[in-house]
Amino acid sequence: MIVLPKLLYSYDALEPYIDKETMYIHHMMHHKKYVDNANEILKNTKFNKMSSIEILKNLAIFPKNMRVGLQNNIGGHVNHSFFWKQFITGISKLSEELEISIVKKFSSFEDFKKKFTQLALSKFGSGWIWLVLDKNTLHIRTTSNQDNPLMHDSICDVSGIPVLGLDLWEHAYYLKYKNNRLEYINAFWKIVNWTYISEIFLKSI
Repeated sequence: MIVLPKLLYSYDALEPYIDKETMYIHHMMHHKKYVDNANEILKNTKFNKMSSIEILKNLAIFPKNMRVGLQNNIGGHVNHSFFWKQFITGISKLSEELEISIVKKFSSFEDFKKKFTQLALSKFGSGWIWLVLDKNTLHIRTTSNQDNPLMHDSICDVSGIPVLGLDLWEHAYYLKYKNNRLEYINAFWKIVNWTYISEIFLKSI
């Protein structure tokens, strides 16, 4: 059974960057709906004991009548479970190893942030933007809807291990930022838990 994870902080902990109402609606309504839908699809099937990550990585084995629903709802669950863990209200530190890899690929940390921001702004419609590790090299990639790079390019157009991810669906920012995606992205950079992101990176290399 898929379970909605508890947040590691209160709904108002990320203010003023992400407001309490948005956090509550995003977690308790949007994310919970993905969990409920996924459990309904998996109910009374031989797949209901698989973990969400196992399902995500093996979507190709599922019958067609289940695959799209799981792609959207397990994808939404995994993406959001990852998303919530990336934030911190205090100080965090980028590891030397991750900084070296970012500079090697993008020339500088600031250039990485600029490229990530530009690509996030250019993404049309709903989806996500990721920093992924693929074949020991970092890349910035976008996915549509609730696709995740762990689905591999047989299901979506991107493959790799997510290191950092930003939700670009309007429900993630519209109450506070309206249609100003740039303001939302700039706020995102102020609350990223680089200590946690560095741990993800080190476990993936």
